[in-house]
Amino acid sequence: MYLGLDLGTSGVKALLIGGNQEIIASANAPLEVMRPHAGWSEQDPADWIAATQAAMDQLKRSHPEELAAVRGIGLSGQMHGATLLDAADKPLRPSILWNDTRSHAEAAALDADPIFRDLTGNIVFPGFTAPKLVWVKANEPEHFAATAKVLLPKDYLRLWLTGEHVSEMSDAAGTAWLDVASRRWSPELLAATDLDESHMPDLVEGTEVSGRLRREIASRWGMADSVVVAGGAGDNAASACGAGTVAPGSAFVSLGTSGVLFAANESYLPNPASAVHTFCHALPTTWHQMGVILSATDSLNWLAGICGRKPAELTAELGDTLRTPGSATFLPYLSGERTPHNDAAIRGGFAGLSHRSDRPALTQAVMEGVAFAFRDNLEALKSAGTELARATAIGGGSRSTYWLKAIATALNLPIDIPAEGDFGAAFGAARLGLIAAEKADPLSVCTPPAIAATIEPDAELGPAFEAAYQRYTRLYPALRGATT
Repeated sequence: MYLGLDLGTSGVKALLIGGNQEIIASANAPLEVMRPHAGWSEQDPADWIAATQAAMDQLKRSHPEELAAVRGIGLSGQMHGATLLDAADKPLRPSILWNDTRSHAEAAALDADPIFRDLTGNIVFPGFTAPKLVWVKANEPEHFAATAKVLLPKDYLRLWLTGEHVSEMSDAAGTAWLDVASRRWSPELLAATDLDESHMPDLVEGTEVSGRLRREIASRWGMADSVVVAGGAGDNAASACGAGTVAPGSAFVSLGTSGVLFAANESYLPNPASAVHTFCHALPTTWHQMGVILSATDSLNWLAGICGRKPAELTAELGDTLRTPGSATFLPYLSGERTPHNDAAIRGGFAGLSHRSDRPALTQAVMEGVAFAFRDNLEALKSAGTELARATAIGGGSRSTYWLKAIATALNLPIDIPAEGDFGAAFGAARLGLIAAEKADPLSVCTPPAIAATIEPDAELGPAFEAAYQRYTRLYPALRGATT
């Protein structure tokens, strides 16, 4: 048996798989986000531990024998979070999360130094870890001075599980401290933020052993203390391992809280100006590129809250037959945007509203707006040298056939729908746990799922979607000029 632990923004998921990668059981525990000021997003690391214990206690009650047979654990986690620890490994403050934009000025200042793009292959985005530490130094100097280690969220969970300060390449690539081509911490980048390698965890590949489960925790869960914990992956790279997006040219489109268009690469292909992320993959000698939008299903959830309906109720009003884009256009910049704009200050909006803009029309506009944001990501990937022939749909929003039809048509790409199963980050993490425990070949383990159906672009509506997309692209500069 093998266990995947996925530390997300909204909860922790624990997933058990067998030796044939069949899913045995899963459990979830929720997490809350603290927003003490506009643009801030924080969590208490103690809540991550409590949620992990709650999910694992569920599995122990329901599947104690299977849990006792676990040989390897893999970790996945929300990326970019700054978890500051003192010399006794105690958190100095709440962790600053990936969608926190307070350090936008610090990010711009670091990005202005050419060494960052040269060594990381990326823009320094406000959500990345390095600018958060610059903000802490300026605004909470006592916390910066006391910082002995900076850990990413899943790596704080690893510290609790194993007692080891370790990270891996895919997550470390999102800090703006990693030399992404060489897959090592950069002393020059660390020095630019008044840190050094002593503040960083050790690095392993996602498929390698990072430590063993502490006896105290193994005893609580009824597991052997010989269980290995793999390096694991950041959430998107873990999802790629779960969906089999590891071979060059393979891709997925993820409709989660945020949205990701992800492509695997066999070589390092940076193009920072495109605002595409170029990161190490969880597998050795492999990289990936991805475009990221900050509010995907979050946009529909926001509208559902305004309307007093569940998201599924809103999408049900549209049915499954794709509609011609209406006059209403939605820009999904509720938390700013990454690809292609790198704009932490921009905020979303509707345009083209009329008396006929009823609730279904607004739902349609929101779903199309997210689809057009993915199209922006596709164009950015093209400018970075990556051409896609198709993509696999993953994430909670992929259960909406209408939304997938809109995305396929906006991107003019076939979208493959996996057969029923769980192919997300927790599954990918469990696969990495299997590889580390058994020294298995990563490519033979991280295979793509069976495809249940493929959604082709709607050729008849293609021209209308293209016209609507062009209108969408013209609205960003107008919105920016009016609101920032």
